[in-house]
Amino acid sequence: MLLWQADSQGKMSLISQNAQKRRLEESGADDGNDEGIGSTVAINGEVGKEGKLKNQNKERKKKKRSKMPEAQQNKEEEEMRQLESSLFGSLYTPLEFGSEVGAAVAAPDRDAPLFFTDRSAADVVDDLPIYEEDLAHDDEEDEVIVKERKPVWVDEEEETAEVDIVKVARLRKLRKEADEHLISGKEYEARLRGQHAKLNPFTGWADMDRKTTLPGTSDGESDDEGGVDDILQNNDELVVKGTVKLLPGMLEFSRLVDANIQDPSNGPINSVQFHRNGQLMLAAGLDKHLRFFQIDGKRNPKIQSIFIGDCPVLKASFLPDGSEVILSGRRKFFYSFDLVNAAFSKIGPLTGREEKSLESFEISPDSKTIAFVGNEGYILLISAKTKQLIGTLKMNGSVRSLAFADGGNQLLSSGGDGHVYHWDLGTRKCIHKAMDDGSLAGVSLCTSRDSSLFATGSTSGIVNVYKRDDFLGGKRKPLKTIENLTTDVGEMKFNHDAQILAITSRKERNGMRLVHVPSFTVFQNWPGPRFSLHYPRCLDFSPGSGFLSVGHAGGKVLLYKLHHYQNA
Repeated sequence: MLLWQADSQGKMSLISQNAQKRRLEESGADDGNDEGIGSTVAINGEVGKEGKLKNQNKERKKKKRSKMPEAQQNKEEEEMRQLESSLFGSLYTPLEFGSEVGAAVAAPDRDAPLFFTDRSAADVVDDLPIYEEDLAHDDEEDEVIVKERKPVWVDEEEETAEVDIVKVARLRKLRKEADEHLISGKEYEARLRGQHAKLNPFTGWADMDRKTTLPGTSDGESDDEGGVDDILQNNDELVVKGTVKLLPGMLEFSRLVDANIQDPSNGPINSVQFHRNGQLMLAAGLDKHLRFFQIDGKRNPKIQSIFIGDCPVLKASFLPDGSEVILSGRRKFFYSFDLVNAAFSKIGPLTGREEKSLESFEISPDSKTIAFVGNEGYILLISAKTKQLIGTLKMNGSVRSLAFADGGNQLLSSGGDGHVYHWDLGTRKCIHKAMDDGSLAGVSLCTSRDSSLFATGSTSGIVNVYKRDDFLGGKRKPLKTIENLTTDVGEMKFNHDAQILAITSRKERNGMRLVHVPSFTVFQNWPGPRFSLHYPRCLDFSPGSGFLSVGHAGGKVLLYKLHHYQNA
């Protein structure tokens, strides 16, 4: 009974549906459209019946098409394809550049040309000549196109304007020559830009106009074709050295964080010196400590601190080859610290000598000889390798200061008799002796790196600068006498290119001057009203003169950046 009822219900539903279909077909035939279908379905609200009606409509349309002529069917299909192609593009064939709607439907002709030349204007405009050179350079122009950025606005007054860079004090740093006064507006702008670039290092990646080319590469050569290899295969210096001369008057410098800020000394600093790499610096003093710092100008981290219990350090110095540190004090012995093995060695007392103090010494530039100031005018020569006494030199008066010259082959000395001695270390004989002009007792000596100049300091604060060849030739008059100090001259030092001479006096507060050697004038703005040097006791320039360190009696090592020099 249940099955029959279900079957009967299904039949009843089919009968009712067929009755509705007949009514819908009659109404649709009368109106000639499908509006009646839509309205009937909406009225009934039966979703399942709507799908069945659509399928039946499709079957009815197919029956009608089968009765239509074949030509009419093809025409309708073509019109439908054109409509689809115009609305959505071709669904079966890719669209060709320049094709029309009808061309997308038709099968493409493989032999037809892809483009043609329009010569409709040939009679009006003549054909331009084509050269082989133009054709050859077409590829190169396509590869790299460098466009220079044009200024948005140009000031016409810059063409005729002139600026006096001497009249305003802060503009004097823009001079390239000491007697330069007026420059054009364009030159003034260019020098200002150069000054800004020098104070603020440039980031190359931010330059939109610059075409970066590696050294050793041609215009058409890429980096992968050997540009990097060319750099590695030659020994040219990658850093361009500045050739601009240092001008007198005002020195561009800035105060940095103290070099020993992470571990200040409890006593006066007697020695500061940069290692040959320009990054490592030692500081030693009366607190019996030897400290090493890595100098970066920002943090200056401490590397190591060594305590020497039986020797307050009066002088410490690197060997020029950077392998050892020599330390001395008011003792009969001295110390050697091996940087490679981190080992201390105690040397002395020296055999055959009775010196009570080996506190003052100098090391030759070739790292072969250490010259100590001895008693009664004696100079003690020690081998830097064996640390043994290899010879002595004898002056008439007492010895107060020493300085090497000629790469370590010669030695200069001065003392209580006011004379300057030149010694040949090969023969260990005095080759020249002359009076230091106006000096009663020489207490300080220094030579330039190329040994062309040397300076002497006396107890009266007078500093004389000599040209060494002229002095050896018999000329006694110094190139310049500097009288800016009034007490005993302490340490003096030329920077690496001998454009600056630093002189100090331990007995005078802020007793330090920087001398512009080419003009022999003192820089007016050093050390400046804001900065105090306390009582300076020692100083050193970094190998490239980018840094200047000053140790004073307060236990600090002041650090300065000299902006004229780019390298530490």
